[in-house]
Amino acid sequence: MAEMKNLAKQTAIYGISSILGKFLNWCLVPLYTYTLTNSAEYGVVTNLYAWTALLLVILTYGMETGFFRFANKESKNANTVYSSILLCVGFTSTIFALLCCSLSTQIANCLGYNEHPEYITLLAIIVALDAFESIPFAYLRYQNRAIKFASLKVSMILVNILFNIFFLVICPQIQQSNPEWIAWFYNPNYGVGYIFVSNLISTLFVTLLLLPQIFCVPLKLDKGLLKQILAYSLPLLILGIAGIMNQTIDKIIFPFLIENRIEAETQLGIYGACFKIAMIMMVFTQAFRYAYEPFVFAQNKNEDKKKQYADAMKFFIIFSLLICLGMIFFIDLFKPLIRSDYWEGLKVVPIILVSYLFQGIFFNLSIWYKLTDKTWFGAIFSLIGLIITITINVLFVPHYGYMASAFASLCCYFCVMLLSYVIGQKHFPIHYDFKSISLYVGVAIILFLLHHYSPIKSGWSYYLQNSLFILLFVGLIIKRDLPLSAIPIINRLIKK
Repeated sequence: MAEMKNLAKQTAIYGISSILGKFLNWCLVPLYTYTLTNSAEYGVVTNLYAWTALLLVILTYGMETGFFRFANKESKNANTVYSSILLCVGFTSTIFALLCCSLSTQIANCLGYNEHPEYITLLAIIVALDAFESIPFAYLRYQNRAIKFASLKVSMILVNILFNIFFLVICPQIQQSNPEWIAWFYNPNYGVGYIFVSNLISTLFVTLLLLPQIFCVPLKLDKGLLKQILAYSLPLLILGIAGIMNQTIDKIIFPFLIENRIEAETQLGIYGACFKIAMIMMVFTQAFRYAYEPFVFAQNKNEDKKKQYADAMKFFIIFSLLICLGMIFFIDLFKPLIRSDYWEGLKVVPIILVSYLFQGIFFNLSIWYKLTDKTWFGAIFSLIGLIITITINVLFVPHYGYMASAFASLCCYFCVMLLSYVIGQKHFPIHYDFKSISLYVGVAIILFLLHHYSPIKSGWSYYLQNSLFILLFVGLIIKRDLPLSAIPIINRLIKK
């Protein structure tokens, strides 16, 4: 239980910062949907940021996980591991940025943004810096410096939001009254471009803040060690590419699957905005991942490690189900976050939430091939998932639009989750608490069906009913697995 409490503490710190950061980023969704001219413009943002997510995985090529694996080996020096990886990722990121900047026009033409090659330049620099920064951030996680990690992440997001507000809200107002004040740097027709400019400024800002962390150890390259790390990490690159493409490929290929480009960007804008509504589940999954990955490699030295892994899986599923139910039951409260012409896409939110649940379980299951150094299995699973995702999108998006993309994600993660469990039990068997997990899943399904078929659909009675459903689920958690006496702060009140 002590290990679970420590994991919970780390997850809470990462989670609070992630929730705060994602909430602040979430605030950009209404800002964009209300200030950009139409959903097609937001479709451009959705499409290009999908590309950056893919490129970020490529440029880190599994080195974060490689760092945790080798930094925790008794025969390795953590500082040497850190400096070798930092220099390697820094070199490849620099080469990438230089190539993209020199070929920005050609890349923009291929993606259909021939009028704005500077978008490519801005995003190339952003991605290169983000990839490089991921290693110092990983080092902070290794040192269990969750508070510093969180403060830097939140600071970057705040700077990004402030400049978004400046360019998209304040400058247009100044333009109407005193245009001469900002004429030297502001173009009122640039619109979407200022989103990328704001991102670049915030990325440069956090890079400066990370300088002490970058130079905290002597920067020297151990070529022999680097070869070992690359041999371990490169299979994770394939895993990472396939994994992130499972999340972003629909948004990347969407403009090419619908004949009318404007219609495609319009649908993609609606889908992208509603996808953001489900971000709470992603925040929890990401916070858990930040804490869980160092935890896994540290627990690998303990005799009861498999019990800890099984407990972590159970609690992840429990709280993921709670988040799913909360989001589905109170989806109406999230409507004001986006302009009314985006509301038609809210029907994808429940599908995306369950997809995130399957994705999180798949991540939990990934420990078996990471700990046994059989990372190629992860790559194979993700490639299978990618094939499923692309096939469903190509076949059905032209007919059913973004709904097909949502169901493609659901099918993908369900299949890879199942595959990873079945094969993993043969190589690294873990006795998961299926009795408890099945109970929670069954209760969640029953509550969802009661909500869905209830004749009460609006008003205070609707919210009262849904609140009762949530309380029933929370009561089950407290009764079976998380008594109040085990919760910090609350247990003190009970003792009093």
